[in-house]
Amino acid sequence: MQRVFSGIQPSGVPTLGNYLGAIRNWVPLQDTHDAIYCVVDLHAITVWQDPKELARQTREMAAALIACGLDPAKCILFLQSHVNAHARLAWIFNCVARLGWLNRMTQFKDKAGKDREAASAGLYVYPNLMAADILAYKAVLVPVGDDQKQHLELANDIAEKFNHDYGVPGFFPRIEPLIQGVAARVMSLRDGTKKMSKSDPSDQSRINLTDDRDAVALKIRRAKTDPEPLPEHVSGLEARPEARNLVGILAAVTGTLPENVLREHGGKGFGSFKEVLVEALVDHLSPIQAEMARLLDDPAALDALLRQGADRAAAIAEPIVAEAERVVGFLPR
Repeated sequence: MQRVFSGIQPSGVPTLGNYLGAIRNWVPLQDTHDAIYCVVDLHAITVWQDPKELARQTREMAAALIACGLDPAKCILFLQSHVNAHARLAWIFNCVARLGWLNRMTQFKDKAGKDREAASAGLYVYPNLMAADILAYKAVLVPVGDDQKQHLELANDIAEKFNHDYGVPGFFPRIEPLIQGVAARVMSLRDGTKKMSKSDPSDQSRINLTDDRDAVALKIRRAKTDPEPLPEHVSGLEARPEARNLVGILAAVTGTLPENVLREHGGKGFGSFKEVLVEALVDHLSPIQAEMARLLDDPAALDALLRQGADRAAAIAEPIVAEAERVVGFLPR
C-alpha cells in the first residue's frame, strides 16, 4: 500500500470545517493506504504558546482525531515531538533549502503580517520541517488543501536537491498531493466568503466539535442568510454564499449532495431549514462528543496510545533518517 502522511496543529478542539474539510477524509485512507497521522506540536510553537494550554490542546486534538474515526490499530497516530527524527531531518533540510525558496512562501507573509522582523525564525523555516515530517517516512501521498500546495512543491524541491547534491538519486521520493474528490469547504457562519476558522475572534462564526445542542442551535439560528427562499436548483446558490454554505453543511453531515438537499427544501424559508440543520448537526456530532469525553476522562490511557503510535512511527523514521545522516557524512553514534 502507498504511504500517506498528514498532520494537524494542536490548536484546540477542531471546528466543523476542520472535520468536514480534512479529518473525515483521513478515515477511509486507513483501509486503503499505509496511513501515518501526526499532531504537529513542533509546528505549534512557531508562535508563542502557553505551555499548559499547549499540553491541554494537544490531548484534545488527539482525542478528537480518534473520536472522528481514526483507529490507532489501523493507522499510526502520534505526537510529532515524540519522534526526534523529525527535528533531525528538519535541520538537514534547513541546510539544503535555499533562502530564495523560503522567501516565496506566501503563508509566512500572511502569518507574520506587517511586522515580519518580530516573527520567529521557526515560523520562517517551518516549511522545511513540514518536508521532514513527510520525507522521514518516505511518504508519497499527502492530502492537502490549496493553502499547503506551495509547501508540497517546496518539499519536492528539497528532496530533489538533497538527492542531487549527495549523489543519491531517488533516495527521497517525489510527493504527490492526494485528491479525494470534492472536499466539503465549510465557510464562516458570519460571512459565507471566508473559511470557518478558529482564528476568527467571534465564536459565533464557527461550530466547534464540542458545541452542545444549545450552542449549535444558537449559532445556526444566528447564521447570516439572505431574504430569499432556498432555490430549487444548485445553480441558484452561485451568488448566495451563505445559503450555499448552509446547504453544503447539511449535505455533508447527512451524506448526500446539495442538489438532493434542495430537492427537499427548495422554495422554503431559512427558518424551517435551519431547524433541520440543527437536528442533523446534533445527531452527527453527539457520538463524536461522547467519545472525545470518554478519551479525555482517562488521559493516561490516551497518552499510552500516543506513545505506542510514536514507537511505531519511530521504527519507520529512524532508519530512514539515520541513513540520510550517513549520506550527509555524520558519524554514527
